[in-house]
Amino acid sequence: MEDLPLRDAILARLSGGDRRSIAKAPEALDLVLADPASVASLVSLTRHESWLVRMRALDLLEKLAHRRRELVEPYRDVFLGPAAEAEQWEVRLQVVRALPLFDWSPAERKRAVAILRENADHPQTFVRAWATDGLARFAESDEALRPLVDRLVAAMAASGRKSLMSRARAITARRHAADSDSAD
Repeated sequence: MEDLPLRDAILARLSGGDRRSIAKAPEALDLVLADPASVASLVSLTRHESWLVRMRALDLLEKLAHRRRELVEPYRDVFLGPAAEAEQWEVRLQVVRALPLFDWSPAERKRAVAILRENADHPQTFVRAWATDGLARFAESDEALRPLVDRLVAAMAASGRKSLMSRARAITARRHAADSDSAD
């Protein structure tokens, strides 16, 4: 059963402001970390009527997955659902950043890769950069994705756009580090 007062407390911290604001998201994250059972409440907010609340809830789930992946793992399919098709690029950004953080079944992995491929052509550069980064992470264990990732990274590096060029350098550096580790 969902703890409504805690859900309301989290919601209050994720509400308000505009698309550039994080509201009181760090406080909401502290609430969830203090009571790990509240992850279900946070997940329920990914279906909130306000897209800003949905985006901030997804952002917190991604941040939480970096710190305590086991808490988000049972709910990871939220990143494969309607959020992946959101109109708002800020919502899609949270999805593409989160997808590589989880272990997926073959069918789920296929959906995750499809989401990343679709967003690798997104008009918003941050979404495009992080979708390509996600594909590069999947390519670490899927040789078939490497040619696509190579093309995307080369296009990003030649784009003249700072955010894309920076992410291309990070992907390339990570790949070189992994290649040198495997050569040792």
